Amino acid sequence: MQVVVMRGAAVQDRVALAEIELCGELMIAASSTDGERLSADRIDEVLRAAAKEFE
Repeated sequence: MQVVVMRGAAVQDRVALAEIELCGELMIAASSTDGERLSADRIDEVLRAAAKEFE
């Protein structure tokens, strides 16, 4: 069995996982809101908090 390592794919996987994490954070925030939608300010707040985790 031969394993081929593709560096570009690994980078894309990390980016994809980060995007999935951000979507998950937004879904959690949306499920806990009283209104029909998240405000732009709340979205920014959630994304800023999630971005700090990636630093």
